[in-house]
Amino acid sequence: MAFLFSLIVLAFAYAICRFLLMLIPPNVPSIDVDASDVLDDGNQTPDNSFIYIPPRGRTPQSETKVQCYEPATMKYLGYFPALSRAEVEERVAQARKAQKIWAKSSFKQRRQFLRILLKYIIEHQELICEISSRDTGKTMVDASLGEIMTTCEKITWLLSEGEKWLKPEYRSSGRSMIHKKAKVEFHPLGVVGAIVSWNYPFHNIFNPMLAAVFSGNGIVIKVSENASWSGCFYFRIIQAALAAVGAPENLVDVITGFAETGEALVSSVDKIIFVGSPGVGRMIMRNASKTLTPVTLELGGKDAFIVCDDVDVPHVAQIAVRAALQSSGQNCAGAERFYVHRDIYASFVGQVAKIVKSVSAGPPLAGKYDMGALCLLEHSEKLQNLVNDALDKGAEILARGSFGHLSEGAVDQYFPPTVIVNVNHTMKLMQEEAFGPIMPIMKFDTDEEVVKLANDSRYGLGCAVFSGSQHRAREIASQIQCGVAAINDFASNYMCQSLPFGGVKDSGFGRFAGVEGLRACCLVKSVVEDRWWPYIKTKIPKPIQYPVAENGFEFQESLVEALYGLNIWDRLRALVNVLKVLTEQNTPVSSRRND
Repeated sequence: MAFLFSLIVLAFAYAICRFLLMLIPPNVPSIDVDASDVLDDGNQTPDNSFIYIPPRGRTPQSETKVQCYEPATMKYLGYFPALSRAEVEERVAQARKAQKIWAKSSFKQRRQFLRILLKYIIEHQELICEISSRDTGKTMVDASLGEIMTTCEKITWLLSEGEKWLKPEYRSSGRSMIHKKAKVEFHPLGVVGAIVSWNYPFHNIFNPMLAAVFSGNGIVIKVSENASWSGCFYFRIIQAALAAVGAPENLVDVITGFAETGEALVSSVDKIIFVGSPGVGRMIMRNASKTLTPVTLELGGKDAFIVCDDVDVPHVAQIAVRAALQSSGQNCAGAERFYVHRDIYASFVGQVAKIVKSVSAGPPLAGKYDMGALCLLEHSEKLQNLVNDALDKGAEILARGSFGHLSEGAVDQYFPPTVIVNVNHTMKLMQEEAFGPIMPIMKFDTDEEVVKLANDSRYGLGCAVFSGSQHRAREIASQIQCGVAAINDFASNYMCQSLPFGGVKDSGFGRFAGVEGLRACCLVKSVVEDRWWPYIKTKIPKPIQYPVAENGFEFQESLVEALYGLNIWDRLRALVNVLKVLTEQNTPVSSRRND
């Protein structure tokens, strides 16, 4: 009893000490990042504040500049060079030199790099969100949710668990190798390449960078031509943090350009991570196949949002609208197909319509708006075509949000939040990824029917299932062909950074985030060594040493049964035979043949 009491006292003392240590703030230096040229102080000169009128159609590959502008106002932001193949190869070569040094860095140094970044992000949330808002048109709240929180969560997870998952992992050695130790080691790959999308420019840069750098790699990131202005500023934050921990220069690089730039990156690195469309993903796979470069592809989705008849309708309606309108619907994990049980359909669409009608869209930094602009040129035209196709086939627009004050040159950058009913799977709106603020809502009668509807898609990224019974929701979600599933919530998977993220079918393959994403940045090496070296060493049994003995096969037969036989008595009998063969004087098979 006294011993048990002593253990309790020690455990309590240990807990108190841990708590007191938590009260001591960590020594994390601050970094200074020049933001004077990206702040909109209202004093821009005519040279950098005019309204940009971009050319319509595809950018020619001969273009040498990436032009940048604010989608919400079409105000010109500047330009960046479109790097050539030779320039990309030189950047990768520089990162490769730096990586050889960084590969020897300690986890302590890598964690300090993460802490410096985390400190800067927390202290400069408004700046980071404002730059994302200006470059992509999203609201400050959308930027906080999709850029800041996700990135901070990833950093925090890496700080607490990253080293554990990169240390050697010991595995069982099996029956025949019981005298051995078996383990998996995780070594840096070298230089990772990432080609990332524009919809979350801050997080899409930091997400692959954090995993690559923490696992000992260098990384070169090609930012989208639609978010180069913000990407190049965010790169300054990374550079400052790396310098603060004494990391080698050029370990991380951000490059700008068009397709030629991306193609050069694919053929120069040791692994490629791509976030974008299925069409471009296939092109990347073809190019990567020439050098057998491994790829991870996240290619968007057409996520199903399923609402059963036993839910709290007002509660789920709020979540549904956020799932559709987050970042103006430009969200790879956004809900694009809504399936609602017939018994609550009228109530649900009524609640959703009421909320959507209250949503106003406008320039996010010019007033209090719920939703911002579309980032891509001509995207509103694509969305309208999807809506028109649905209307032509019998759908109806039930509700729409409103616009605020839009500048004349930016009207085409907006699309009203829209609720559409009476939809079916013959409509393009229910098959093609819209990437916009549209909520098509369809009825279903049974759980079996809704599973079939959800799986009737070429995409398979995620789903959200809502039911008053968690068991029912889990049962439905388990049958849906997708990579991530949220039960009674929307996109909560991504905030659990211990979980992998990725899809199936046209949504791509491979995973980033979580243990799987972290280890995907590694050379996974299997290692076997003697458990009791040098006392017990591997020795080839006499019957199968060269030249092989006449009873060599008899020995192997008995050995297999002794190790793997299903019956203990058969295994013991086989073991006796193994020992018997080992003690016999054997004639080599080759000698017998010569005789």
